Amino acid sequence: MIPSVLPTYSRAPLHFVKGEGSWLIEEDGRRFLDLGSGIAVAALGHSNPIVVNALTDQAQKLWHVSNLYEIPQQQALADALVDATFADTVFFTNSGTESTELGVKMVRKYWYEKGQPDRVEIITFTGAFHGRSSAAIAAAPTEKMVKGFGPLLPGFKQLPFGDLDALKAAVTDKTAAILIEPIQGEGGIHVLPDDHMKALRQICDDTGTLLIFDEIQCGMGRTGRLFAHEWAGVTPDVMLVAKGIGGGFPLGAVLATEDAASGMVAGTHGSTYGGNPLGCAVGLAVVRAITEDGFLDGVRRKASALRQKLEGLVADNPEIFEEVRGQGFMLGLRTKVAPVDFVKAGYAEELITVPAADNVVRLLPALTLSEDEIAEAIDRLDRTAKRMASA
Repeated sequence: MIPSVLPTYSRAPLHFVKGEGSWLIEEDGRRFLDLGSGIAVAALGHSNPIVVNALTDQAQKLWHVSNLYEIPQQQALADALVDATFADTVFFTNSGTESTELGVKMVRKYWYEKGQPDRVEIITFTGAFHGRSSAAIAAAPTEKMVKGFGPLLPGFKQLPFGDLDALKAAVTDKTAAILIEPIQGEGGIHVLPDDHMKALRQICDDTGTLLIFDEIQCGMGRTGRLFAHEWAGVTPDVMLVAKGIGGGFPLGAVLATEDAASGMVAGTHGSTYGGNPLGCAVGLAVVRAITEDGFLDGVRRKASALRQKLEGLVADNPEIFEEVRGQGFMLGLRTKVAPVDFVKAGYAEELITVPAADNVVRLLPALTLSEDEIAEAIDRLDRTAKRMASA
């Protein structure tokens, strides 16, 4: 008999009832150090007073009115994002998948309005993950994602990640956009080098192609900058955002230049819930906290300390680990054991990590992780590794 909750997840037998910063409390009282933060969502940690106060304050006033009316909280959050980024305009969604959908629509509508309706192809890359909607799985067509869900939405061309020669050869007069994650998360914490990002920008400039950065997982301070592309000193035309922007509240966004968004006029896109007063009040509190003077300096400093300690962990456990990957607080441990097995072994040490492809265990802690908690994390990772080695 099918359970009342559709069984599309293989869930761990854990029942968390409370969160405190970087800690999750199980209903039996055990305290788990959370290095996953809900897959890079709880950017400011669990039950952070900044987020709680924003939520409860707005919840007592107004939750939802729909986008038929002006929403002051939405305007304030859009203004904050425009002020802090390359973007001229923002559309708010409820998830990363919805952001991907709008990004695809936006770049195709751009070329339609430019009188080039056949310019619809979007180039994507192996190892990518852009969500689970029809457009998103067509953009990243791994067997696990697409088997049984055909026919796939046409208009996507996938290339090897990081192969600039293949990319240059693939761009044609049918290419609408290039869609890429500056750091692949689900794909195994693969970082696109700065010179590759600069080359991408140049290819797009030379051909008129639009550049879309998917910063759903690597954005919102996770790399030590507000957005990962800032390290390379380049900007996209369109950017997909979600996860950390709501600090745990379902919220996403598409940021764009005025030119890239020029085709999106009244009636071309909409959302019943997107940009509601409650979500935007929370998002504004998160954005203000992350962009506050000194906050990202602290993230970079702590992330550097964590990386250094992880390198030592790998050296001390060569039978389990191969290398450390990533940037900031978006890190991966490449393992010689199945990542899922390592994650499960961590539960016995009251440790939460996240599996990924390419034999990688992801570490995506809250940006508020403390130095003491870094030391505790290394200790629990070490105990997990030794547990596996002796099994």
